Amino acid sequence: MGDWFTREITDAGRLRLFCFFVAFIAGFLFIRFSVRMIRAQVRWWPGNVTPGGHHVHHVVFGLVFMCVGGVGGLAVPEDAAGWAAAAAAVFGVGTALVLDEFALVLHLQDVYWTEQGRLSVEVVFITIALSGLMLLGLSPVGVNDAGDGLWSIVSVILFNLCVAVIALLKGKVWTGVLGLFISVFAIVGAVRLARPDSLWARRRYAEGSRKERRARIRERRYRLPIQRLGDRLSDLVAGRPSIKS
Repeated sequence: MGDWFTREITDAGRLRLFCFFVAFIAGFLFIRFSVRMIRAQVRWWPGNVTPGGHHVHHVVFGLVFMCVGGVGGLAVPEDAAGWAAAAAAVFGVGTALVLDEFALVLHLQDVYWTEQGRLSVEVVFITIALSGLMLLGLSPVGVNDAGDGLWSIVSVILFNLCVAVIALLKGKVWTGVLGLFISVFAIVGAVRLARPDSLWARRRYAEGSRKERRARIRERRYRLPIQRLGDRLSDLVAGRPSIKS
């Protein structure tokens, strides 16, 4: 195990990313455990931070951690690997705290325990997936192809970015994000029908058209079962929403 860590993480220059990844997951699990204990009104667990009766959301603490970790990472010398890794870990904890309240920041209101609050968990899962892929050595398609010529690299990156954006516009978030690293996902997402409530479908599928009907049939038949499974996983990790939006 030690040899693998040295070879794949330290020698490969991924120590900071590894510390960020581990700290991010730990920070997310801790804060979700904390808010669930507060929600359950467990006596032995400290409650919300409310100086003067004002509830301070943990996104505020996350921003502080991100500033400390980010500036600290920029300030430490290049040869101070230990301090750089520590700064990355602090930044990871801060990022977890911020993204755990991503929906609150987006809507500018407390939607933490509503259906809209699920968005925060989805963003956290996507961040974990992206960080994990980079930790495994994957990079966005074309980035590491330095020997293939500048224009070839630019062409590959632009093509992959375009199909990934199309997939995202079609409402296929996971397909578009993974497609940045594995182009076949982005291509498939760009070619196939859009989700019925996506920006692409609203702009390009006329109401009652054949494409619009097919998109809704596919949504009910394939997407909704997967969504329900994802919601169960989200509820298991983060708690079930209990407040109507």
